[in-house]
Amino acid sequence: MADMATASTRMNTGITRPALDRTFSVAPMMDWTTRDFRAFARTLTRHALLYTEMVTTGAILHGTPRERFLGYDALEHPLALQLGGSDAGELAECAAIAEEWGYDEINLNVGCPSDRVQNNLIGACLMAHPQTVADAVRAMREAVAIPVTVKCRIGIDDQDEDADLARFIQRVADAGCETFIVHARKAWLQGLSPKQNRDVPPLNYPRVQRLKAQYPDLHIGINGGIKTLAECREHLDAVDSVMVGREAYQNPWLLAGVDEALYGQPGPAASRHGAARALRPYIAQRLEEGAKLNHITRHLLGLFQGCPGGRRFRRHLSENAHREGAGLGVFDDALGLVSEPHETAAGVPSLA
Repeated sequence: MADMATASTRMNTGITRPALDRTFSVAPMMDWTTRDFRAFARTLTRHALLYTEMVTTGAILHGTPRERFLGYDALEHPLALQLGGSDAGELAECAAIAEEWGYDEINLNVGCPSDRVQNNLIGACLMAHPQTVADAVRAMREAVAIPVTVKCRIGIDDQDEDADLARFIQRVADAGCETFIVHARKAWLQGLSPKQNRDVPPLNYPRVQRLKAQYPDLHIGINGGIKTLAECREHLDAVDSVMVGREAYQNPWLLAGVDEALYGQPGPAASRHGAARALRPYIAQRLEEGAKLNHITRHLLGLFQGCPGGRRFRRHLSENAHREGAGLGVFDDALGLVSEPHETAAGVPSLA
């Protein structure tokens, strides 16, 4: 990617935002979908919509510097900011700030099951308070011109997955929300940890499909447990978009096939090595800014999954990237430990 080293975006009031195509997106994941991961993702896909980690309203309004919470590189577009909060006024203020910083979408987190966010009425617990969510959406929509969307679950605890979910969607849609990304699992706020909530409650894809059939004029996206592009295509027969989380992070080469498989366009990465080398200017820029090499390269540890030398690549970075003064030489040495076969953009070795 030729423009990998573009300057960090601040207060981009004049940025030209592309029209959003949500066909495929990478889910917001705490500590994973950082600006460095998102820059890496752009060496693999031009078209996927990328989401930030959840950022709370308190962090934006009271944290300093704001660059820490809102900073990103212009190459990350299209880019959505996920907000955590429940106070309509604070969310509206943060949405306006995010629009000023150049984000393409504001997404409200109504799906995180963490105890810490529940205590502040953030995340999945808001599914029990549809009017609060509706008020927040209405306030944000009045404050910004960019889309305001909601990411939720199919329910929480003992809620009825049909009646209560429909009641929630209808109330929030009446406030002007046109796009819902639905994690096809309930969140159990009592008795399960956040980690267990990603696996233990059963997936219910048909419920999300019925939701789309019930609300044909709304954009309904699906999230949860999706691992392959073939699965993505199957879901797109019944819903409007797919969001992939852990698989896109742990097996990032999946993203190299997204543009061709789902958008009909060639992707930027001809090989895993090519994607890694395309990130070098960005890494150099971030190192100059004072970032630590391991904070960047930890997001690449899954790139050579299943490849000869992939384990040596991971070990070399894990053992050396954290050292004081570690720079591009450590990264280049790690790359040199992996053989470089011919690959297609989908990651299948070619016969060339």
